Amino acid sequence: MRPGRGGGENSASRPEPECPDVSEHPTDTAAPDPLLAEAIATFRALLAEATAAGDPEPTAMTVATADARGRPSARTVLLKHVDEQGFVFYTNFDSRKGRQLAANPQAALLFLWKTLREQVQVKVEGTVEPVTAAEADAYFASRPRESQIGAWASLQSQTLDSRATLERRIAEFSAKFEGGPVPRPPHWSGFRVVPEMIEFWYGAKFRLHERQRYARIEGRWTKRMLYP
Repeated sequence: MRPGRGGGENSASRPEPECPDVSEHPTDTAAPDPLLAEAIATFRALLAEATAAGDPEPTAMTVATADARGRPSARTVLLKHVDEQGFVFYTNFDSRKGRQLAANPQAALLFLWKTLREQVQVKVEGTVEPVTAAEADAYFASRPRESQIGAWASLQSQTLDSRATLERRIAEFSAKFEGGPVPRPPHWSGFRVVPEMIEFWYGAKFRLHERQRYARIEGRWTKRMLYP
């Protein structure tokens, strides 16, 4: 087995300068399952390795959701926090993904690091829950002011008749909050994907990839290898 395998907002626009919180101290005081802790440690190590390797957006991940009828959709967002409790990203709750997750709180995540070794993927599947208001407030306060204004101005996923309309809304909210802090919009917060499965996919020649899958089965975490 190769070294490092024991225990790595939408990205369509430029990512914000802050790095995701990969603290080794989970928010829950209960000791995590040892295999879950191992999987999260492996993820953190790979994320750090991808960052050091010069990946332009190492925290970018595809988030796949489905509506109440099971119709799927996917988009790329940025990871903002990870610990044994889950993987966190932030969004407008009135967006398409926000509405889908309200109706069907299940999601799959995919990280792809092309600059890492012979390519590495990490797949995560799990249930979804909103972060606390305190978590959302703290993260929102850390964002650039322009991004805070944008969260108020953008009616995410709704039809926009012209770019000028968006620019006008940005100007309106900039004026509204001029001279003071920008509060977090009530419709803007975060989701935590609580993992039920984490798989590490390590690329290899001749498509003979290595796959390590961690899964929670009947309340306990397991680990096994899969054929390529």
